[in-house]
Parts: sequence; C-alpha cells; structure tokens
Amino acid sequence: MDRIIVTTGYMGSGSSAITDLISEFKDCANDYKSYEYIFLHCPNGLFDLEDKLLIGNNAIKSDDSIRQFELQMKKLYNKKFWWVGNYEKVIGPEFMKITNEFINNITEFRLNNYWYTHEEVNFSMFMKLLLRKPIKMITRNKICNKKILRYNDGMKISYIKDKDFYRYANQYIYNIIDIIGKKRKNIIMDQLLLPFNLYRIDNYFDDRLKVVVVERDPRDVYILNKYIWQEKQIGVPFPLEVNEFCEYYKKMRESEIKCDSKKVLRIKFEDLIYNYDNVLSKIEKFLNFKKEDHIKPKNRFNPDLSIKNTQLFNEEKYNEEIKIIEEKLKKYLYHFPYKIKNNIRNTIEFE
Repeated sequence: MDRIIVTTGYMGSGSSAITDLISEFKDCANDYKSYEYIFLHCPNGLFDLEDKLLIGNNAIKSDDSIRQFELQMKKLYNKKFWWVGNYEKVIGPEFMKITNEFINNITEFRLNNYWYTHEEVNFSMFMKLLLRKPIKMITRNKICNKKILRYNDGMKISYIKDKDFYRYANQYIYNIIDIIGKKRKNIIMDQLLLPFNLYRIDNYFDDRLKVVVVERDPRDVYILNKYIWQEKQIGVPFPLEVNEFCEYYKKMRESEIKCDSKKVLRIKFEDLIYNYDNVLSKIEKFLNFKKEDHIKPKNRFNPDLSIKNTQLFNEEKYNEEIKIIEEKLKKYLYHFPYKIKNNIRNTIEFE
C-alpha cells in the first residue's frame, strides 16, 4: 500500500468533497464512499484507551478501560444497522480476531480477582440474584455461595509503557487497514482521524498516511445546518441559535491542539470551488500524484455544481443572523473572490 488518505473536517465542512475528488484519481477506488471509520476516536475507542492506560492509570481503571474498548469494538463489529458500524461487512470477519490479538498484546497481567466494577449489577446479574435468593434461604447459604459478578474471567491489568502501546497499536491499525485496502495501492478513509486528534498521528502512523483537513465558512455551515439539514434529518450537532452557535464554534475550533506534522494538508472548501486548479495542484503535490493520474476529472467532484452550496448566507432574510456570525467569528470567514446569491432550494446533496 502506497498511501492511506484520510479526509476530515469540522462537522459539515465539506470533507466528503475531497473524498470525491481523490476518488477520481488512478488506483483510488472507494467502495464505501463517505463511510466514516471511527474506531480510533469514538468514545472508548483506541485513543480513549491510550489516554486511560498512559495517563493516571491503576489496576481498576486498567481492567475497565480494556473491557470498555473491547465492548465498543464488538458494537462496531456486530451492529449491522448502525451507520458507523457493521464492521463484519465493511472491514471483514478478521476485525475481531485482530482486536483480540491487540488486547492480548497490551494485557500484561491476568489476575483471578475482582473489584467494584465487577460487582456493579446489570440486568443479567439482577435476574440471577433474584432466582437464587429463595434457594439460599432454604438451604441456609449452603448452595449458591459463589459470588455473581459482571465478569467471570478475573481482571485484565496493563501498566504498559508508551513505546510498547504505540508499537502494538501501530500493528493493530495497519492490520485493519491492510484488510480494508485489499492489496490496493491507495486507500481513502473518511474521518479515520479528526482535526482534534491529529497531534497523535506521528505516534501511530508512518509516512504513508496523508491527512487532508477541510474547513468551511461558518456562515454557510450555519445556514445549511439550520435551514436545510435539520429538515432533512441530516443535521450536525451545532446550536441553532446564532449567538450560541458562534460561542460553540469558537470554542470547538480553539480546543484543537496545534499539529505541524508534514502528514497534514489544510484546505478551505471554498478554495476547492473558486480556486479549483491551484488547489488541485496542491493536493496532487501533497499526495505525490501525477497530473495524468487524474483519470476522471470532475466525475465525482464538480466545482460548477458545488458552487450552488456556497454563499447561501447572502439571502436577505438571513442578514440579521449573518451579521452576528461575521462579528463574532471573523477569524474563520472565507473571503470570496466575487459575490453570488444562491437559494437554499437549489443546494445539492451528494451521495
């Protein structure tokens, strides 16, 4: 595999446009289009496991962290109708085998003990306790003395060193990517990383990884989300009241830890449309593609169509809200080369 190409952004910022664009290049087929791979950054995913085991770890936290990671990976694997799940089909039946191998590698001690996390009663435990209560009373505790626990395989403990965790994690990630890639030269993985965890990438990836981060004028993001995506039930979790949106958006962007890795290229969504040729050249250079590799230009991403999804905020009925965004989020606005008036009824949804 020559390249692992990750497209990512800030919720509704248009990273799928880069996915579509790169899919037009030779040896860049993308079976699942904009399917989002979340096993690294989802709650209880690999990055959460890293933080839990390498920062403030202890025996109880270690056991619970490994189990929560394993449970989350099983959910991603088993849940067929979860739009970010169904890994059994999307990745393959090997996913859980590779996951279990990784868990075995990072688990340094297996103790025949339990602690309070094992004693927390769930529904299954409650039913067992309920059924055995009369038996214990009748036999005066001579039967059913064994303690009912959430887990029956003891405790999984790890005080793993940073370098060993990253070594095993690197093997884990690349084993999964190799399966997804099916021996292709290039693989596109939408949202494998988020801008907020890019500071981690040099610990996990070699130079085959290339990340393209897309940002978009918050005025259009706000209008699209509030007036189009919500109605179509494809909205992103931004506040719909404009002042709250500004505060939220600002805090979200400021929470990002700066990343200067050479593996990362930052693109403005609007430049992809209004400055197409220059941005295309920049992407080709970053990915080390030749111009002749672009075998299906404008087949998946056509700037002449996508321009209809820009400058929606110029409609007069949005003036009051847009003035607030322009005042509070000045830093994140795009300076358009010319003004157009698009109607939200003419926006285009891409698959």
